[in-house]
Amino acid sequence: MGRALERASWSILLPGLFWGLMACDQQVQRLNYQIVRTLPHDSGAYTQGLVFLDGFLLESTGRYGTSSVRKTDLETGEILQITSLDDEYFGEGLALVGSELYQLTWKSGLAFVYDLDSLALRRTFEYQGEGWGLCFDGETLFMSDGTDRLLRRDPVTFEPTGEVRVTENGFPVWQLNELECVGDHIFANVYETTRILRIEKETGRVVGEMDGFPLSAAARRPPDPGAVMNGIAHDPATGAFFVTGKLWQSLFELRVPGG
Repeated sequence: MGRALERASWSILLPGLFWGLMACDQQVQRLNYQIVRTLPHDSGAYTQGLVFLDGFLLESTGRYGTSSVRKTDLETGEILQITSLDDEYFGEGLALVGSELYQLTWKSGLAFVYDLDSLALRRTFEYQGEGWGLCFDGETLFMSDGTDRLLRRDPVTFEPTGEVRVTENGFPVWQLNELECVGDHIFANVYETTRILRIEKETGRVVGEMDGFPLSAAARRPPDPGAVMNGIAHDPATGAFFVTGKLWQSLFELRVPGG
């Protein structure tokens, strides 16, 4: 009788506990943003990574035969410097680490490290698996690979030092793509969607979301199925975000509450 009562008590408590935990994880804030201005963007750039620095944009572009790392003028979209990758490489995420730029490749298992001033290749790192997005928080590199995980890497050796699994309402979030480290959070594009997620860096929990559909419509994106939203850069001095997409002719400066 005692064990039957104990089992009955657990059968009542467990569903309540489950839904209580779910409720605690359901505080995903809708991030309503304001478009400050619309800026030009190279419509031939298959944007994979985006970094803001001192009024310029540093960008990694992809696709075999057209991949590059470049420096562009924020106001005009003009390409000021460019280093093209060999045709065998598909460029991916980009991060600024001190005076160097780190660029991932999709399936080659190589990360290229460039001098910030000249965009000259300095060295390469090898890694396992696919490379998608990359950002640096001042101490650690965070890398996405299209799954629900963000891999932590040492910026000196590029060796993995841990990982965090990203969840929304208790469920894994896959297709994490371009990343931007902002304080205690990581902002991430979700591939082939117009979602930008704000993720707690330590827990992996999604705590905010921007709906980029209005930006996708305003960008007059081309009919190319690959022209999806991708590319997030942040100016820590003003709090502004810069958002674009693959092959988009527009770049948007946004004001985001709490950004």
